[in-house]
Amino acid sequence: MEACCKAEGEVMRKLRDTYDNDITAVNHQTNLIPGLNLNALGIFSTGLSVLWPAAGPRGPPRPFLSPSSHLGGLYGVPPAGTIQRQHSQPPDQEVVYLLIPPQAVGALIGKKGQHIKQLARFAGASIKIAPAENPDVTERMVIITGPPEAQFKAQGRIFGKLKEENFFTAKEEVKLETHIKVPSTAAGRVIGKGGKTVNELQNLTSAEVIVPRDQTPDENDEVFVKISGHFFASQSAQRKIREIIQQVKQQEQKHQQQGAPSMHHSK
Repeated sequence: MEACCKAEGEVMRKLRDTYDNDITAVNHQTNLIPGLNLNALGIFSTGLSVLWPAAGPRGPPRPFLSPSSHLGGLYGVPPAGTIQRQHSQPPDQEVVYLLIPPQAVGALIGKKGQHIKQLARFAGASIKIAPAENPDVTERMVIITGPPEAQFKAQGRIFGKLKEENFFTAKEEVKLETHIKVPSTAAGRVIGKGGKTVNELQNLTSAEVIVPRDQTPDENDEVFVKISGHFFASQSAQRKIREIIQQVKQQEQKHQQQGAPSMHHSK
């Protein structure tokens, strides 16, 4: 009995340490990831159900998350009402192209497609795997479509799945490449004068950001931006770039509105 109590105390202490570290990491990322609603993710929101461990050598009792708490929104079943809140108003759809090892496709799809279906339902996103262009490809493309919170959930689960399935070693951080499309008019803004903006972006997010030169815009007048890094670095870079795109669009709309009266007056 004494040994069991000691073991339980060690487990509780580890859970508290892990929780504290997670809270610190998410609070830090909140500042780096603009436009992301953590409440909609179902993690670290208010009203968490808690268990109160017995007082130990570290001082008075402190709460930690129970398995039924909102932490499950990221690592398990989303709490009731999360999806309802997401669908209460039309979200902004984003498309992200995530590159994974070809060997990981089977694990991501799961038996009879069950895993990828569950992932899509959990995240509230459309998740498709593009066909391989040839048998010797070194990467497969996962196409994720959904609002920012859905992107965070879906990409986070995929990063975690690759770690869980041992496609990366225990000490190796999961780093993947993602592609997002930006209007060709915003590509220069992402780079900045003399590459200043993209360098600042990389320093801030710890992700590698590349805007390939000499790209031919597609039918929607968009070009690719490549982002490489661990999960939070990639998310931070994606959100910062989306923020730049939004600023460019707002400026274009403002110029159009200012130009409309003068054109009317000229008539």
